[in-house]
Amino acid sequence: MVCLGAPAPVRLNVNGKYSFCRGRVVRVPKGPLIRVMGTEVVIPCNVSDYDGPSEQNFDWEFSRETDFVRIVSTWDSTFTSEEYQKRVGNGDIKLRRSSNDAVELVIRNIQPTDQGRYKCSTPSTDATVQGNYDAEVQVKVISDGLSVSGSKARSSVSLRLSEGDSFKLRCSAITTSPEHTHLHVTWQIKGGSTWRDILSLTHEGKFHPGPGYEERYRNGDIRLDTGANDTYRLSVSQASSVDGGAYRCLVSEWVRGADSSWQKIQEKSVEIASVAIQRTALGVVISTSNVSVTERDSLDLTCNITTDRSGIFQAEVLWYFSASPDDTLSDAQVLLSVDRDSVVSDSTLISLSHVDRNSYRLLVREVDVEDSGYYFCQAAVWVPLHNGSWHKVVERTSAPVSVVVTALEPDYEVFLNASKTPKFSDDPTELNCRITNAQDTEANIRFTVSWYYRQRLRSDDVVTVELLATMDADWTLLLGDRSRERTQNGEIIFSKKTADIFSLRIQWTSESDRGDYFCVISAWSRHRNNSWVKSKDVTSASVSIFWATQDYTLTVEAVKLKPFFVAGHTFEMTCKVSSKNIKTPRYSVLITAEKPLTDQSNPNGTTRIISLNQDSVVRLEDWTDQTRVDGVVLEKVQENEFRYRMYQTQISDAGLYRCVVTAWSPGGGGMWREAVNGLSNPIQIDFQTSGPVFNVSVHSDNPTIYQGELADLLCIVTMEGMALEPDDMSFDVSWFAVRSFALDREPVLLASLDRRGIVMQSRRNGSSDLSLERISPLEFRLRVHGCEDHDFGNHYCVVTPWVRSATGVWQRESDIKAKPIFLSVKMDVLNAFKYPLLIGIGLATVIGLLSCLIGYCSSRWCCKKEVQETRRERRRLMSMEMD
Repeated sequence: MVCLGAPAPVRLNVNGKYSFCRGRVVRVPKGPLIRVMGTEVVIPCNVSDYDGPSEQNFDWEFSRETDFVRIVSTWDSTFTSEEYQKRVGNGDIKLRRSSNDAVELVIRNIQPTDQGRYKCSTPSTDATVQGNYDAEVQVKVISDGLSVSGSKARSSVSLRLSEGDSFKLRCSAITTSPEHTHLHVTWQIKGGSTWRDILSLTHEGKFHPGPGYEERYRNGDIRLDTGANDTYRLSVSQASSVDGGAYRCLVSEWVRGADSSWQKIQEKSVEIASVAIQRTALGVVISTSNVSVTERDSLDLTCNITTDRSGIFQAEVLWYFSASPDDTLSDAQVLLSVDRDSVVSDSTLISLSHVDRNSYRLLVREVDVEDSGYYFCQAAVWVPLHNGSWHKVVERTSAPVSVVVTALEPDYEVFLNASKTPKFSDDPTELNCRITNAQDTEANIRFTVSWYYRQRLRSDDVVTVELLATMDADWTLLLGDRSRERTQNGEIIFSKKTADIFSLRIQWTSESDRGDYFCVISAWSRHRNNSWVKSKDVTSASVSIFWATQDYTLTVEAVKLKPFFVAGHTFEMTCKVSSKNIKTPRYSVLITAEKPLTDQSNPNGTTRIISLNQDSVVRLEDWTDQTRVDGVVLEKVQENEFRYRMYQTQISDAGLYRCVVTAWSPGGGGMWREAVNGLSNPIQIDFQTSGPVFNVSVHSDNPTIYQGELADLLCIVTMEGMALEPDDMSFDVSWFAVRSFALDREPVLLASLDRRGIVMQSRRNGSSDLSLERISPLEFRLRVHGCEDHDFGNHYCVVTPWVRSATGVWQRESDIKAKPIFLSVKMDVLNAFKYPLLIGIGLATVIGLLSCLIGYCSSRWCCKKEVQETRRERRRLMSMEMD
């Protein structure tokens, strides 16, 4: 099938049925194209849906009536006919390629003789002939009927305007085109080397402001009006410096094409005027440079303004106040203002008057210290507009003027004395800070106090002054770090006894309170806004609080009441205390024991046993023997003598015993204050025994096992020296494990068996289990059932022997730790992979059988095909003899 031509995509095939074909499509604009004589014409042409190379070639031909004349080609330089060779050679007619599949025919300075039909053709690069290979468009050339000119036919005018003025510019545009065309008028301004759009009246009758002119267009400051005789007037109000430059009127002619779209056929412009905007000069000066005023006097400042503005205008003045000369207007405070209508803002103590046309006076009555700062005025010039509104053309701010208000300081003196001084520690101290010889202290003056402390040092070191307390203007007390806690507890009291006396009282003076004290009286002045400002500080002479003291001494002596005793008897010792330079002391006593380093229960060496505080309250400290909770007693025999008893002593109680005594003296508020500590001489408990010596070891027949197996660990106790009957000895056994190779972790308690046969196990996270049993008087077995990988590590046992003495008392001996044995747990590879292998083989077998079954069913029923054989005649051959 071959599809020729451009028209319909539907074709009738040889069988009488419809079919659809797709082929090359060449397109040109829909005509006729209306263009103006003397302008440049651009006719685009593109091709699509083609085969072959991506870059296509194009041929252009022209016909006025019937025959086409060749104009230009993209691939054949000899294609151009003789009558067009000169125009093509001069570049008046040329082809401009815009892409591989599109070109543009450009004709400069088109003439009426160029009116006719233009055909764009593409040589075939397709495998089959499909679609259309050329397209035509009609071009109509009309005469130039557009005329654009300025007002009164003058080429250009020059305007010099002041900032804020208004001006109008006119241009005339008319067309006599035989076609129905529309005009598009745009006013432009040239700033620098480029033209910018101001306002346009489009060919569709719409107004369109240029970039940056949208707000002024909405406010009515930029307008475009049409008038008689095809004039277009641009009106500009409130002219500013950006409105200076060259103005032109740009007019383009538009026509509606065959496809109902608008096409610009020509464009002309004319420069209308050159506008220069002169800025308005404005000077703002305060007549005085720097001013010094006494408090409660009046401040008088005058702001003078000068301008070169002529005509009708009004001035606006604002007075500002700022604490710093570098503050901006947004940070400054507006005092008073007078607007362009001479309306002055209201204020009680500040007034603003218009002295003459160029002078504005600011008067501040009864100034305060807070009025010290920088004053400056701001002036603006306003001009009227055509619509009755006003426009601000210029604004300036004066240089700031420094104003210093000298305060009226009150005259007074301050005297500090001590009404109560301490002779001993915990005595009260009272200081009075008095205001004397006060002058010029009227109702607007208020006094507050600040208390300070300075420690006395014998050396030349610099001592920091510490604030005890201070008062603000409303007599609110603010505490310092040194006195905050004691003041809140009532130990220090700050008060105001009378209008001129402030008091500091320390209820219970301590050694840390010794030093120099002084006070500072502050005078506060009330300002116009009822705020208080500090005007003066007067410091008193310091008062020394000091009394002679001697160092505390404390002596403690420990005495052993029974020089000789054996295990099972009562140990008894007394602690006698003597002190000096401590007022009515009380004592607290602590009994400590220094055990041998071989004692596993206390590896640090020192044990706190029992204590008795200064109120005679007894407390057990680190005594952990639950069987002898009442086995230790500490009591107060006399005011300075204490007795310690330990009943049924054990061999494990051997060590050095001391008395740690703390002396307390009564402090403030019924509290006790620690004075000094003392340590007694040691008292030794040493048991001389010839009993047996016990040793402990750990043994395992198989320290390397597999997961899930049983691990047996034996703790074996051996005895040397004197033999004992099994009934006269008993053992506490504890098993520990360290889960590392190098014993660098904390041991974990596994299980314990006490001498009464009670077994205790620690909580376990895994699935393995433990059992602990005594299999003989000197052998204890630990079993780990169903071992897991986390059961590995160093295992050891700790044994505490108990021996019954001849008197029938059980004596506890020191703990004995066995050397650890490492238990290794391995994984059984065969058992670990047995079940996964069986499961894998079973799944593979099932999947193979299922695949065979599916293949058989598919070949049996799904893929069966009947084959019909061609019927043939079967005839027997005749034998040669019969023939």
